[in-house]
Order: sequence, then structure tokens, then C-alpha cells
Amino acid sequence: MKKFHQRDEHETDRTKSAETKRMKNMKRLGGGGLSLQTFANMKSNKNGYNPSLIKKQKEFYKNAKYVSKFRKSMKQQNYHDKNEIGESSKVDDNDGCVDDDKQKVKSNKRIGLEDVYKQTKEEMEKARMEREAIFQAKKEAKEEAESRRKVAKGKMMRKTRHGQPVMKYRIEHLLDSIKKSAGID
Repeated sequence: MKKFHQRDEHETDRTKSAETKRMKNMKRLGGGGLSLQTFANMKSNKNGYNPSLIKKQKEFYKNAKYVSKFRKSMKQQNYHDKNEIGESSKVDDNDGCVDDDKQKVKSNKRIGLEDVYKQTKEEMEKARMEREAIFQAKKEAKEEAESRRKVAKGKMMRKTRHGQPVMKYRIEHLLDSIKKSAGID
């Protein structure tokens, strides 16, 4: 009877060790995998996360905000223009037709929009010219530095007929670097 009890105890130890091994493997591998049914359900569910769609919506709302601000400013500007035009038209001719006043307002609106358009276009042109000038200056500086490095490299790579480096250029280079670090011109 004692042997049966010992054998049963030994089997439970073996199952415990197998259980712990399996748990350690699951932990090491990142948990148990998904069942086929769970995987299929997850693929079929639409969770609403689409980065490109979210980006488009953000851009759309941002543009809509800018458009509404622009319209408000234009409306405010046109309101001031109407007040100025309305007062002058009342003083000039009272017997004029109402349609003439509306046409004057519309033509003035168009002129105002054209002025705004020209002004913004000029500002954009100035900004573009400034960017091009900065880019050109950087490009010239880069080319100049590259040519200086190329000349210095050519001097540093020179060899005597016996294959030894020419020390004259190396010493000049060291002297120049020392002068630069000391601030001596």
C-alpha cells in the first residue's frame, strides 16, 4: 500500500513539473495563441482605427477652420466697405436706382478681393525669393568649403618619390588649425 501512495505522489510531481514548464513556455512565448474562432472574429470586427482616414479628417477640419476664419474676416471687411460705400452713395445721389448701388458694392467687393489676392501673391513671392536667396547662399558656401577640402586633401595626399608623405603641407595644415583655435589671423 505504501508503494501505491508513493507512486501516486510521484505522478503528481511529474504533472506539476509539466504544468510549470508549460506555463513558463507560454510566458516566454507571449501567452497562448488565439483560437481560430477568436482570430476570425477579430478580423471581421471593424474597430474604426484607420490612420489614413483619421489624418484626412484632421486635415479636413483644420482646413474648414481656416476657411471659416477667412470668411469671417472677409465678411467683416465687406461690412466696413458697405458702410463707407453706403454713406457716400446716399450723399451723392438720392434719386439713383437701388440696382446701381448694388452693382457699385459688388464691383468694390471684387476690387477689394483682387487687392487682397495681389497682396498675398506679392507676399508669397517675396517669401519665395528670400528662401531661394538663402538656399543659394548655403549652396555657394557648401561648394566653397568642398573645394577647399578638395585642395587640402590633394596637398595632404602628396608623396615624395620614395612614397613618404610631404611634410610641408601637413605642417602648414597644423599651423593653420592652431591659428584658428587661438584666434590669430
